[in-house]
Amino acid sequence: MSTETETRRDAWISITIFLMIVGATSAVFHWALVTLNPTSLYVGPLMWMPAMAAFATLLIRGRSIRSLPWNWGRWRFNAKGFLVPVVYVCITYGLIYAFGLGGFPDMETIGEWRAETGLADIPQWGLIAVMVALLGTVGAIRAMSTVVGEEIGWRGFLVWEMRKVMPFGMVALVTGLIWSFWHWPVVVWYGGGDALTQMTVFTIMITSMSVVMTYYTFKSRSLWPAVMFHAAHNVFIQKIFEPLTAYNDDTSAWSGEYGWMIAIVTAGFGLVYWLKARKEGL
Repeated sequence: MSTETETRRDAWISITIFLMIVGATSAVFHWALVTLNPTSLYVGPLMWMPAMAAFATLLIRGRSIRSLPWNWGRWRFNAKGFLVPVVYVCITYGLIYAFGLGGFPDMETIGEWRAETGLADIPQWGLIAVMVALLGTVGAIRAMSTVVGEEIGWRGFLVWEMRKVMPFGMVALVTGLIWSFWHWPVVVWYGGGDALTQMTVFTIMITSMSVVMTYYTFKSRSLWPAVMFHAAHNVFIQKIFEPLTAYNDDTSAWSGEYGWMIAIVTAGFGLVYWLKARKEGL
């Protein structure tokens, strides 16, 4: 057997073991979220299951955990990993507000933020600026403590194994689909709308994100740009823009992670980075 064939065979074995473990262990917490309570008590451990699966796979395969791309890498890749989702989220909600698909700001959120910060007399724009600054820094650092569990598995382990048997485009697409499927139980049970539509929209968004994240993972040879990216995406949608959006009759179809606007915008970013990776021979 040639060295290349053996490498590909070993990679497929590792991929299979990883997917079996992450599927089995995640199912426990998906079950808890669906049948017991959608609490962070279960969400946090669920997000760490990809990391646990990666560690277990390395142990089974006789490889060291130190073989994962723990190095911090270049600051510019980590900075871009954080800034890209900030840009596409701003574009997404800018389009929603511009086309009247949602309002800005939601006054109930403004009231909650005033109570939370104790800044009762500060101008509205100042309050928003303070909260964006706090959530975009402290909130993002807090988010990293859970998303790093996912990224150790997806971008720290899985993409590198798939890289041994697939070109960049297929790695980004397949890992993005796997990442999407992993979220589907929560989307179906807690999406709050038509499950098929929301699964479709969410899959487009996640797969498009995967292209950008895979690009920066391979460019930096580090998992940290993906951690930065994932944390920024979650915070700027879930903690900043979505709470600030006042809903009307059209908003639910366009806003949030199950809305069409984020799917359209991230698909555009995914295409740009796909072509960029091809041009650079990544």
